[in-house]
Amino acid sequence: MAEQEYGIGEGPATRVSLSLPLGTLQAIRSQVDDRQFSSFVASVLADELRGRVIDEYLADCVRRTGPISDEDRRWAQGALEQALGLEVLRSEAED
Repeated sequence: MAEQEYGIGEGPATRVSLSLPLGTLQAIRSQVDDRQFSSFVASVLADELRGRVIDEYLADCVRRTGPISDEDRRWAQGALEQALGLEVLRSEAED
């Protein structure tokens, strides 16, 4: 029987062993209590994976169509800000 495929952040929770630098562990514990630890780590990892999928998609678009123009970049930034209801830091968008 084949294992069921789940999307990022979906499916039943599965116990894993994880080693972290002590400073990272301390930083996480300063943000959440022990009951929220797994959920926090899962959420951060899912966000990172989604970001990588977007990066791969954009890199593929650039390979196929060429660099993104400044005009298109500004439009996309505005659309993202509107969709999220917040302003993305300009320095991040320009990097």
